[in-house]
Amino acid sequence: MNNDRFEKQLQFLIEVDKMKNVLRQTLLADKSRQETDAEHSWHFALMAMTFYEYAYSPDIDILKVLKMALVHDLVEVYAGDTFAYDEEGNKDKQDRENKAADKLFCLLPQDQAMEYRALWEEFDAMETPDSIYAAAIDRLQPFINNSVTQGHTWKLYGVSKENVYKRMEMVKKGIPALWDFVEAVIDDSIKKGYIKE
Repeated sequence: MNNDRFEKQLQFLIEVDKMKNVLRQTLLADKSRQETDAEHSWHFALMAMTFYEYAYSPDIDILKVLKMALVHDLVEVYAGDTFAYDEEGNKDKQDRENKAADKLFCLLPQDQAMEYRALWEEFDAMETPDSIYAAAIDRLQPFINNSVTQGHTWKLYGVSKENVYKRMEMVKKGIPALWDFVEAVIDDSIKKGYIKE
């Protein structure tokens, strides 16, 4: 066993344990509290497995999607979570997250650092079949939580129908079989006052 390699891996794993304390705006389905980045990543991975049969392409590598689920928000250990509908916060999000990625992934041995960084970058670019499906799931997870928490974050921030549709476009692309469900939830949420018309 290479002790230096193991020490780097161990330090990385201890550092990313901080994800368990990074709060997101989304509530848990039982409305008891905000979810953490770690909880979101786990739920994302489980949803990706569960909804895999609805993915837009049969060529999607589910193992790679699961890896993306695990690494896609690791940079938020340093960059913090940026709420999807926060226009001001999203202006410098990419810069903050790139700096965080530089700081975080270099803790790993070089081969793993390169693999994790590449997965993170591919997910962020949303251009490959795997990353399109992963990004669709990443958007669907808080959408479902919002629908079962009476539109918690939508109401809190006065989110409009236009913004929700724009955010959910990736679902239309990556999981078109679920688009009718998305539209039905949006329509119902508008009627109930969770989303602004």
